[in-house]
Amino acid sequence: MSAPLVNIDFVARRSRLTLAGALLLLLGASAAVGTYVEYRLMQARRAGLELKLEAATRRNHHEPGLDARTAGFAEAAGRMAEQLGAPWTELLAELEAASRDSSGQIAVLSIEPDPVKHNVHITGESKDLPLALAYVQRLQASSLLRYPMLDSHEVKTDDAQRPVRFAMSAEWREAP
Repeated sequence: MSAPLVNIDFVARRSRLTLAGALLLLLGASAAVGTYVEYRLMQARRAGLELKLEAATRRNHHEPGLDARTAGFAEAAGRMAEQLGAPWTELLAELEAASRDSSGQIAVLSIEPDPVKHNVHITGESKDLPLALAYVQRLQASSLLRYPMLDSHEVKTDDAQRPVRFAMSAEWREAP
C-alpha cells in the first residue's frame, strides 16, 4: 500500500490588484511626497528665521569695549574740534603785525592755546625789556585779544647780547 501523493505548492498565486488597492497605494505615496515637501519648506523657513535672529542679536549686542572706544573717539574728536575752533589765522596775523610794529625785534618762541578757556600763552624774546613791554602794549590795542598781560620776564645772562625772554597770556575773542 502506498500513500497518496501530496503536492505542496509553496508559491501561492498572487491575488489580483484591485481598484481600491491601487487607489490606496496612490493616496499613500502622494501623502508621503506631500509630507516630504512640507518638511523641506519648513526646514528652509526655519533656517531663514535663524539667520534673521542671528542678525538681530548681532545688531542689538553691545560690546563693552566697543562702547568705550566709541566714547574715546568722540572725546578726541571734541577736543580736536575745540582746537580747530581757535581763530588761528587771525591770532597769528595779529602777533605777526605786533612783531612787525616793533621793528622785527621781537621773536615769538611759542604759542600755547587753551581752547576751553579761550586763553593763549605766548613766550617771546626781545632785545630789552622796554621792547617787550611795547609789544604787550601793542597787543592790548588788538581787537582779537583781551587782557594781554606780561606774566614774567627774565634777562638771559648767559648770552652776550643779554636778551629778555618774556611770557605773556591773553584771552582771545571770537572772530566777528
